Amino acid sequence: MTRLSVNINKIATLRNSRGGNIPNVLEAAMNCEKFGAEGITVHPRPDERHIRYSDVRELRPLVTTEFNIEGYPSDKFMDLVLEVKPHQVTLVPDAPDAVTSNAGWNTLDNKEFLTEVVGEFKKAGIRTSLFVGTEARFIEGAAKVGADRVELYTEPYATDFPAAPEKAISPFIHAAEVAIESELGLNAGHDLSLENLPFFYQNIPGLLEVSIGHALISEAIYLGLELTILKYKECLR
Repeated sequence: MTRLSVNINKIATLRNSRGGNIPNVLEAAMNCEKFGAEGITVHPRPDERHIRYSDVRELRPLVTTEFNIEGYPSDKFMDLVLEVKPHQVTLVPDAPDAVTSNAGWNTLDNKEFLTEVVGEFKKAGIRTSLFVGTEARFIEGAAKVGADRVELYTEPYATDFPAAPEKAISPFIHAAEVAIESELGLNAGHDLSLENLPFFYQNIPGLLEVSIGHALISEAIYLGLELTILKYKECLR
């Protein structure tokens, strides 16, 4: 079964645009779980422009499914993750001012750094995933630094899907096969939607988890959160 983890960053973005606590991030996370999500994902950034570090601390005792924290492994981020101890940490190579994640790790050039970081998290019993593109050498490199999983960066798939689904999915099928051969668990995320998720799911072997935020929260404006989550879960059957 492929798990649906809902990224609630956009809920926090809306809250922060006016101050106060509307919409309530904690309530939104609990509702996502109540409506069927198998995980909650957050990505606290250094400027805390959406999810705040305090949100992460408050969410941890409330999340009853899987809690996944994404981010660049700065000292501050690592301290937070080691304090909170989520079920999974997903490491991304984002610059501090990145609007959104836009590339995967070069696990070869960053081998020493990632080996040390992954080792710290695994020592604390936290499953560690690395955000990667589809290049086989970087996926194989993720295994060599000790990662448990990789999360495939799916924006290129989402961009190419409307015009050429078969062409769009091809490199991701190969990447999934490399991950399986490397004994890595496989996650995926970024710009997956109700439109492109079914085809992705049907063609990618060994897919354990998808993390979806922007499209899901946007679609919930029209459909409501409960119906939207149910529709995403239907895509994964």
